[in-house]
Amino acid sequence: MTFEDLNLNKPLLAALKDLNFTTPTTIQSRVFSVTMSGRDVCGIAQTGTGKTFAYLLPCLRMWSFSKERFPQILIVVPTRELVVQVVESVKKLSTYQSVEVAGFYGGANMNPQMAVAEGKLDVVVATPGRLVDIVMSGALKLKAIKRLVIDEMDEMLNLGFRAQLKNILDLLPAKRQNLLFSATITPEVESLIETFFNNPVTIEAAPVGTPLENITQKAYMVPNFYTKVNLLELLLREEKEMTKVLVFASTKKLADELYEPLALEFPEKVGVIHSNKEQNHRFNTVKQFQSGNYRLLIATDIIARGLDISEVTHVINFDMPEQPESYIHRIGRTGRFDKKGIALSFITEKDKEVQDKIEALMNYQIPVVPLPENLEISTELTPEEEPGFIVPNIVLKQRKKEDVGAAFHEKAAHNKKVNVKVRHSEKMMKKYGKPKTRGAKPKRK
Repeated sequence: MTFEDLNLNKPLLAALKDLNFTTPTTIQSRVFSVTMSGRDVCGIAQTGTGKTFAYLLPCLRMWSFSKERFPQILIVVPTRELVVQVVESVKKLSTYQSVEVAGFYGGANMNPQMAVAEGKLDVVVATPGRLVDIVMSGALKLKAIKRLVIDEMDEMLNLGFRAQLKNILDLLPAKRQNLLFSATITPEVESLIETFFNNPVTIEAAPVGTPLENITQKAYMVPNFYTKVNLLELLLREEKEMTKVLVFASTKKLADELYEPLALEFPEKVGVIHSNKEQNHRFNTVKQFQSGNYRLLIATDIIARGLDISEVTHVINFDMPEQPESYIHRIGRTGRFDKKGIALSFITEKDKEVQDKIEALMNYQIPVVPLPENLEISTELTPEEEPGFIVPNIVLKQRKKEDVGAAFHEKAAHNKKVNVKVRHSEKMMKKYGKPKTRGAKPKRK
């Protein structure tokens, strides 16, 4: 099947041709016909399956021009990066259509976004929190929404957006089409579907746990942090095909610690992003990596689902993720759109348990390859790797029950002021020790 076989109009086909896309992915072809029928859709698909285009193509196919300024399509996503990338995808697909699209997200001044929201819009892409703020301000009206798309639903619930999602769903017109995409269908996701959706059709394409066929997976058994750094530097020096490498670290602190030696070894070729970095820094770093100016990008899991970067040659799990599902999302950043990709994992002794869970989830054993002979094995350990290191567990001292005072206690002396009217004569008596007057009143004639 090609895009020509789908019921797409000429503007969309021309845009896809410009992008050199000819063949739809499994989820794109299956979602298109169901969405065009008007049914609600629940798509279960992992990263890298092309689900952004899966919902944009039918939505833009059914979109019709309106003189009204109110948007017809609402797309809700979990992260700022994903807002920007979905907006870019809408612009690419609507090159030959007069579609007005805007993205709204937190961490930026709301006033310019409110000004945009008050103008003519056809498609709105937003994170839940900022969307609620702009709607409540009165700048954006949702009364004309015909189609709602919720992307990465499970991730939004993990990030604590349940209340905002419910507020958004309550504000929308009752008569609308709902499209939901999630890597996993948790009980919480099911609850929202039952409450707000109308008997959706479930479409499952490469659900989480399915190892992507286009990705070659390998693992190295590495003793410690500094040996991992040496291994990464060695691979980057020797493997010339590692042209666009995405490296995942477990924490913001580790990401910054890894950035320092790599930036010295490969100056102006390494970027780092995590939630502590300013928004402009994050956008600029991703742009530099996307354009090829950076060969290496170090990131944390918080933005793992918010990145849609083309032609990533390698994904490296410098640290293994805590959640097995996160491994699938990470490696799905390479091998996209039927291109080949490589995923490498640096596994230490303490990672064995999570490795077993990941392999059980995928029903696939990650091949372990030997360490390069010329790799320098470091004996230096980080404080966390030192034997006997105890993770600090700060416990607040609990007050004993008998130490707890009454809910209402006597006021301190300086707080015992009461409003009592004091006569002038009493003030003078207290000040001078004898009565004083303001002078004799003039006698009436």
